[in-house]
Amino acid sequence: MAHTYSHVYLHTIFSTFRREPLLTDGLGPRVHAYMATVLRNLGCRVVVINGMPDHVHLLFRMAPERAQADLVRDIKANSSGWIHRTVPSLRGFAWQAGYGVFSVSGSGVARVKEYIVNQQEHHRTRTFAEEFAEMLRLHRELGL
Repeated sequence: MAHTYSHVYLHTIFSTFRREPLLTDGLGPRVHAYMATVLRNLGCRVVVINGMPDHVHLLFRMAPERAQADLVRDIKANSSGWIHRTVPSLRGFAWQAGYGVFSVSGSGVARVKEYIVNQQEHHRTRTFAEEFAEMLRLHRELGL
């Protein structure tokens, strides 16, 4: 085959170090916008980025020449560096070491996008830990 074709969507989730609620209303949207720029610069197509003060959800189409672990590393490293430079009071900001990455079929993109857009609504009734445990349970039950 002469050309590479890839249509792989990833729902990626990670939290602030110790799940500290540092991504406030003023900072969160700016960090999300910066992450979108990082992903575009890495050749990815961003669908949506949103989150809560203690974690972030990203839905994007992977660039075929990138590995998922490298993408997550680059998003986290670049965004934490941006926070350090932009918000002097958060020079100690860090992301939690781990993360979750879930594949999304093309037919599921709209549903996952809606879920990510409505994060504030979901977290009125459950914590990030509960949400993440449910994600893991759901994907295990699907045989993934």
